[in-house]
Amino acid sequence: MSKQQEPIPFPVSFAAGAIAGISEVSNPTIFVEESINMLTYPLDVVKTRVQLQDNTAKGADRYNGMVDCFRKIIKNEGFPRLYRGIAAPILMEAPKRATKFAANDEWGKIYRKMFGVAEMNQSISVLTGASAGATESFVVVPFELVKIRLQDKKSSYNGPIDVVKKVVASDGLLGLYTGLESTMWRHVLWNAGYFGVIFQVKKLLPNSETKQGKMTNDLVAGSIGGTFGTILNTPADVVKSRIQNTVKVKGVVPKYNWTLPSIALVAKEEGFAALYKGFLPKVLRLGPGGGILLVVFTSVIDFYKKMKASGKA
Repeated sequence: MSKQQEPIPFPVSFAAGAIAGISEVSNPTIFVEESINMLTYPLDVVKTRVQLQDNTAKGADRYNGMVDCFRKIIKNEGFPRLYRGIAAPILMEAPKRATKFAANDEWGKIYRKMFGVAEMNQSISVLTGASAGATESFVVVPFELVKIRLQDKKSSYNGPIDVVKKVVASDGLLGLYTGLESTMWRHVLWNAGYFGVIFQVKKLLPNSETKQGKMTNDLVAGSIGGTFGTILNTPADVVKSRIQNTVKVKGVVPKYNWTLPSIALVAKEEGFAALYKGFLPKVLRLGPGGGILLVVFTSVIDFYKKMKASGKA
């Protein structure tokens, strides 16, 4: 992120992140939230389905890419199946994004003080992004677990509450944090790439004094950052999906358990390309989403600064 003239209070950056999160998952202009959410969520369902399939999948269970997955879900399971599990990300998005930006700002203050640096630079941007990603992981894991369990084709759960009840009954409350380590890898890598690239791209883009020009720069930088973050974190996301979809059996070590061994196992059994299963629907959602996220967050922060300057904040 670019340097700010004065520190933004934690509650303000948290609230701005929450508003940005709602906008990014649903709609870039806030007031048509549901329409954009209806467009993007099926991409996440398709991404998960493709990530969960291994070399044993045959026939109707075998997806040969994003379009084939869409086609088979609609044909064999019905169009509404593309929205199964949607409640979890809707509930998750505001606290997730709020934590992302607020944590990024707070970690930035900590690292600048720690290293005696007055302004943000590329290295500190990457470091703060990674730290924000790790912080964010603790918020999102339960929501992600519920979503993954519901998106799986073989899912027999009767909704989000049923997932929570059954996971807690079998594994205790900590069962809701299955996949925490892999989720941390996923978010550390995405945030490091996202915030690090935003910092660099915004330095390369021509300065603009107009509101429209600044929004365009944020949209471009955020979209590039979102795309780069997705390239970095997709292998961790593939194994995270498999880890969280594994129902634990007492006395049996899960096939997918920890991130790095699972990545090595997928590459060995299915080839390196398998680590990028679901990449296309994922990047179609998170690339532009990263741009929208940054635009809305920056707009809310700018609004706060104007209110403060006028004595209303």
